[in-house]
Amino acid sequence: MENGNSKIKAIRHFNRFYTRQIGLLNQGLLDSPYSLTEARVIYELAQKETCTATELGSELNLDMGYLSRLLAGFQKKGLVAKEPSPKDGRQILLRLTSDGQAAFAVLNERSSQEINGMLHALSMPEQTQLVKSMQAIEALLGPRPQERPAVVIRPPQPGDMGWVVSRHGALYAQEYHWDMNFEGLVAGIVAEYLQNYNPQKERGWIAEVAGENAGCVFLVRKSEEVAKLRMLLVEPGARGLGIGKRLVEECIRFARQSGYRKLTLWTNSCLLAARHIYQQAGFQLTESEAYHDFGQDLVSETWDLDL
Repeated sequence: MENGNSKIKAIRHFNRFYTRQIGLLNQGLLDSPYSLTEARVIYELAQKETCTATELGSELNLDMGYLSRLLAGFQKKGLVAKEPSPKDGRQILLRLTSDGQAAFAVLNERSSQEINGMLHALSMPEQTQLVKSMQAIEALLGPRPQERPAVVIRPPQPGDMGWVVSRHGALYAQEYHWDMNFEGLVAGIVAEYLQNYNPQKERGWIAEVAGENAGCVFLVRKSEEVAKLRMLLVEPGARGLGIGKRLVEECIRFARQSGYRKLTLWTNSCLLAARHIYQQAGFQLTESEAYHDFGQDLVSETWDLDL
């Protein structure tokens, strides 16, 4: 226990030393009007042409409410501009203005000067030792390389259907600014599925990653020969693992085994990732129509796959 306490004291002592050394306790970082967090936001924005507030908050591990207030202050000072995404007008992109780029240039130059000042006091071997020590700390405390997490596809269990409704409502509001009418639509689809469930002709699948729900999809009977794919969803943190593709493949496999001749689905043109999965699976766009619902101007699409 004593050995553990001495290690904790040593780490805390180093933390206090390093925060003093690089000026983190000063009122403004690098003799600037910006706090450490504000400077980090400016730096991250300078590394990208554009990004969303969600991406920025995830990268810096910042509370979204706090980040929103910080960005509003930057926008008021003319450091940050907001503009709709050319790919999806419902997403807002952030970028540094010319004044913001100038503020970054000052911070970047002062940071380089400060580091050069620290290095100048050390010999070349000491500089090499310092850099290697910092790399060792980063390697030990940073995220470890992980194997691709295992994905489990299973039937829905009690409690899953409430999750399906809740996550559809929350994610579509967050990513596309759809209102609660969409959550109501999903709730109606789920209720109808549960009330009329035919295990020989209908099926649902839940994807799990590390024991947590990460995605879902459902296949329901539309007619004797036509099935409908519904409610495909993949959690943001689980995207890139091929979950959407696997869920759609499960639907196609079951539809063929159940004797359906066609699989159809309804989606919207703004759901680019889902549309890509459907195209890759062989679905064809057969109908599209502009409409207004869920608080947005949208384009509905029907996609069909002959089985």
